[in-house]
Amino acid sequence: MSLLRFLGLGRDRSTSRSGAESETVRRIAARLERLEPEKARLLAAFAFVLARIANADLEIDAEETLEMERRVTAVAGLSEEEAALAVEIAKSQNRLLGGTENYVVTREFRAASTPEQRLELISCLFAVAAADGTISTTENNEINAIADELGLARGDVSDLRSRYRDKLGVLQAGKRG
Repeated sequence: MSLLRFLGLGRDRSTSRSGAESETVRRIAARLERLEPEKARLLAAFAFVLARIANADLEIDAEETLEMERRVTAVAGLSEEEAALAVEIAKSQNRLLGGTENYVVTREFRAASTPEQRLELISCLFAVAAADGTISTTENNEINAIADELGLARGDVSDLRSRYRDKLGVLQAGKRG
């Protein structure tokens, strides 16, 4: 999916929240200079929320980082270098400000995105959480919280979660027992 399609190029500019974005989103967006400011802000929020799920267990491992970079590259159509930069900044910002910025940035993403983009984000969150082979209960709970913040229906989230059923830690533990 291209960045233009993901960002909904034809969206009404009156929905812009240019005066309300967080410092976190501004920092990441500023590094993505070749993009239009609104698109860069949406991508920055997207990358930050990916980092939020990767850091849910207080450790972002190499597999999660690679999956984040793949998702940012695929969804936004960025080069590998740009995606790596966006992900590294998002990870750094999440480590520094995650507790205070998580809800604010997710709310920004909700305000600037379409319902389809929100579902795509949740799908990407499951992929990042599963990158190390297991979606922990902590990660699953955090995805549920993000989905609630995005205003998504629980049924839609359950449909996405079912694609990763074999990675759910709670089910893996049951198989071992």
